Amino acid sequence: MEALVVSGCALLGLLFGSFANVVIHRVPAGESVSHPRSACPGCGTPIAPRDNIPVLSWLLLRAKCRHCGQPISARYPLVEAGMAGIFALVGWRVGLDWSLPGFLLFAWTLVVVAVIDAETRKIPNRLTYPLTPALLVLLVAAAVLAGNSGQAVTAVIGGVAGFVGLLVLALIQPRGMGMGDVKLAGFIGIGLGYLSLGHVLLGLFGGFLLGGVVAILVLATGRRGRRDQIPFCPYLAAGGIVALLVGEPLIRAYLRATGLA
Repeated sequence: MEALVVSGCALLGLLFGSFANVVIHRVPAGESVSHPRSACPGCGTPIAPRDNIPVLSWLLLRAKCRHCGQPISARYPLVEAGMAGIFALVGWRVGLDWSLPGFLLFAWTLVVVAVIDAETRKIPNRLTYPLTPALLVLLVAAAVLAGNSGQAVTAVIGGVAGFVGLLVLALIQPRGMGMGDVKLAGFIGIGLGYLSLGHVLLGLFGGFLLGGVVAILVLATGRRGRRDQIPFCPYLAAGGIVALLVGEPLIRAYLRATGLA
């Protein structure tokens, strides 16, 4: 059963990875994600179904448009393959549980906003505004169906804690992060709060730790100056996904190491 869940989630990841590419391309531009059909930005030719198979079409076309030969960014297959891998890991971590749809949405959203922020330095409200309550509804429903209302409560508390915590930091140091990061922290808090408040703390701390390490390395190598903005969302998203996948053993190891367990 576990292998079936993991493989099914991987297949869903390929499909939703393809849709993620549409969202990543269109949402920052204020375009509809449902119409018109995807087309080559070079010649405007609509992409045929045979050229829209996740990962495989990019390989068969040798990363070029069939009609005009314009290069196709490697970002497309990387997002599709990456989403398949992350969905498979979520399926392995969560299993056949009522919370699985919520955590697949959690992972999908974090990947999408991380790529958008890396490319545009923005986290669109068009994503966080509808997907945050959607995640909350899915996880509250999962808690009710599983007969554990406590998880619904901690999901709400985690969302509030994530939002307020980063809001305070943003007010103290407005150049350090934007309101998009604050809203995303609330989203992450809901997802990880369903597991435990310790997961929320681990996810946010992991994001700051990873972002800080990368920022130091970037400044040390001279690739960016102190005045240059470094997008924080990708590291916040990475912290959230890591906490979901391996948060439980990390928390246990920390408690044992500190003598608290």
